[in-house]
Amino acid sequence: MNEEITCCFTGHRPNRLPWRTNEWGERCLRCKAALDELLERAYAEGYRHFICGMAQGGDMLFCEAVLRAKERHGDIRLEAAIPFDGQADRWTTPQQDRYRRLLAQCDLETYVQHHYTPDCMMRRNYYLVERSHRMIALYDGTPSGGTYKTLLRGLRQGLEVFQLDPSEF
Repeated sequence: MNEEITCCFTGHRPNRLPWRTNEWGERCLRCKAALDELLERAYAEGYRHFICGMAQGGDMLFCEAVLRAKERHGDIRLEAAIPFDGQADRWTTPQQDRYRRLLAQCDLETYVQHHYTPDCMMRRNYYLVERSHRMIALYDGTPSGGTYKTLLRGLRQGLEVFQLDPSEF
């Protein structure tokens, strides 16, 4: 484990978020503000290393929130945990552009594996948990899916978990 105390993120893809892809709507803006507050709290409590899985939806919101925090606090490090080389290859052009722009601003890129396999996303999620002390989860409470499994693994590993329910924004 990294010597720095580390915070990771897990969250839903756009299809499970109430605002879908409307990130400038009121609900998403409130979620972004809540992420900013949780990151400020984490920073105040000594967190300097943040890990993002770089998926669409919640991960992108988290990545951008960490970059905003990094503008305020220059000693923050942002790690992109990428499940496989080519993660964004089948995304739309605007989604790929956003991914590349965010990836270029990360301090560290970690590829969990080179090629796609059916379990590569979970392996990426386990990587996040195993290297972290705290988890921020954008999770709606549904007992299924990758976010649910990652949250459970984090709780079993003893991570401090801060849950944001997207339906509450």
